[in-house]
Amino acid sequence: MTRAIVTGSRGQDGSYLTELLMVRGYEVVGVDRGDVELTSRDDVESLLRDVGPREIYNLASPSFVPESWERPEEVLRVGALAVGVMLAAVARVDPAIRFFQASSAEVFGAATDVPQTETTPYRPGSPYAAAKACADTLVSSYREHLGLHASSGILFNHESPRRPAHFLPAKVARGAAAIAAGRETELVLGNLDAQRDWGYAPDYVEAMWRIVHHDVPGDYVVATGELHSVRELVELAFAHVGLDWREHVRVDESLVRGEELPVVGDATKARTTLGWAPTVGFEELVRLLVDAWVAQTSS
Repeated sequence: MTRAIVTGSRGQDGSYLTELLMVRGYEVVGVDRGDVELTSRDDVESLLRDVGPREIYNLASPSFVPESWERPEEVLRVGALAVGVMLAAVARVDPAIRFFQASSAEVFGAATDVPQTETTPYRPGSPYAAAKACADTLVSSYREHLGLHASSGILFNHESPRRPAHFLPAKVARGAAAIAAGRETELVLGNLDAQRDWGYAPDYVEAMWRIVHHDVPGDYVVATGELHSVRELVELAFAHVGLDWREHVRVDESLVRGEELPVVGDATKARTTLGWAPTVGFEELVRLLVDAWVAQTSS
C-alpha cells in the first residue's frame, strides 16, 4: 500500500485529494494546523521517518488572498519557509519521496502574457503570491540541484461546494440561493466585468496525482483555458433558481479594484504530457455550486 502525506488535508483540495488517494488504495496521513510544525526541521524529519511516505502533497497554505496583507508573516512562514523545510527534510531522510507543491496563478500577478503558461514571468502582487513564487523557486532548485522528484502545479481558480462563502463563486451561489429562498433581498458585488478561469476542484486534484506520477518532475499550469466574467457567473447562478439577476444584484463601486487583467491559463503541457483535461465545464460548475447552497439553505 502506497503511503502519502497530505498537508492541508481538511481544506477543499486536501479533502478531495485524500478521497482520491484512498479510492486508489493509498494510506493517507493528513497533516493540518496544530498537528506538526512544518517550519521545524526536527518535526518534519521525525514525521517522514515515522510515516515513511512515498509521496508528499503540500497543500498547506492560507488560501484567501486579501487576508495575506493582514498576516504577511504567517503567509510567508507557512507558504514559503515550510516548503523549504519540507524539501530539505526529504533530501535528508529519503530523496526518493515524490513532492508536490500547490502553487497558484496569483504568482503571475498583472501578467502581460495572455494566456499564462509555465514560462510566463512571475510578478507577484501580494504576500500570498510572493510566498507561492518563493515556494516554486525552492521546488525547482531542489529538483535541479539535488535531483528530487519535486513539482509545482500552478493552479488557476478552482471551486466546489466545499469552498467557504467568502470566495466569489461561492458568494454568488449562496446569494442566489438565499434570495430565492426569501432569506435575503440583494447581493452586493464589485466589478462584474472581471474575468477569470474557473475550474472544478476534483479535476485539479486529479492533475496533482498525475504530476506526481509522471516519470519526469516539472511544473505545470492547471487551468481550463476558458475566460468567463463575473457577470456570466451571476447570470447563470440566478437563472438556475429562476431569478433575473438584474433585480437583485447591486454593484458597490468601493469593491471595484480598477482594471483587472484577464487571468486565464494555457494547460497545453498538462494536456499533452499528462493526458489531463477538465471534465466539468463552467455552466455545470455554477449549477453544482448553486444546488449545494440551495440544499444547505433549505435544510
